[in-house]
Amino acid sequence: FFMTFCALSSAKGMDIKMRKKWTSLCLVLVMLCGMTGCIKKEEKKEVELHILAAASMTDVLTEISEAYEKEHEHVKFVFSFDSSGTLKTQIEEGAPADIFISAAMKQMNELNKGGFMKKDSIVKLLENKVVLIQPQDAEVKLTSFEEVASDKVSMIAIGNSDVPVGQYTEQIYKNLGLWEQVEKKANLATNVRQVLDWVATKNVSCGIVYATDAMIEPKVKVICEAPKGACDKVVYPAGIVKSSEHVKEAEQFMDYLQTDEAKAVFTEYGFSAYEE
Repeated sequence: FFMTFCALSSAKGMDIKMRKKWTSLCLVLVMLCGMTGCIKKEEKKEVELHILAAASMTDVLTEISEAYEKEHEHVKFVFSFDSSGTLKTQIEEGAPADIFISAAMKQMNELNKGGFMKKDSIVKLLENKVVLIQPQDAEVKLTSFEEVASDKVSMIAIGNSDVPVGQYTEQIYKNLGLWEQVEKKANLATNVRQVLDWVATKNVSCGIVYATDAMIEPKVKVICEAPKGACDKVVYPAGIVKSSEHVKEAEQFMDYLQTDEAKAVFTEYGFSAYEE
């Protein structure tokens, strides 16, 4: 139609008044075509954000990401949930990663020191608690962390030395002077969700997980929190990986994780905002 209008506007035999009308119409069409081109250019391309996060964040981040995608349709999330130590190794080996959320400062600090993180992007996002759990209908009832070292417990599930919850567990029992006894009866898991599963299926007498994990599993019960001061504060840092190909989108999601809307969801799952 555009070519036809232009041809008509220059046709012989057309009076000046009519030619002006056709010329004006052609100009309008040119402008409309230009605007259409601009709109197409402004359409956002779909972006995949790779989030590597501690296994204990599986449920809460899944819910938060679903809400986020409704408002940012061009963003799609690819999650890897595992122990913070395993995820740290994956980042060091070049796995696709835009954001890393750890269940302890140790792994984040090591990645930052190694030059794998955007230093200014790291924030202390959340806090959690370490708890002792048993199956809901456990025959032997425990009342404290100390009792795990007694003959009441034949096997306890804990995270291995590469898993933050395992590191907290070792710290707790070393401070209680009971690590040697507990270590002998420990069944080591590769992440906190495996500990939770072993307790829920009664493969062990008890286990040590985060309070947030215990909340989502109806087949377990919390006996008590770790003795005050027995381990470091359970802090979840988050940061942008330096090799990220989508820094802008990663920054926007990091900002969202710190909004009141996201904090409300974290609270529902048992996390609390970080406090100095």
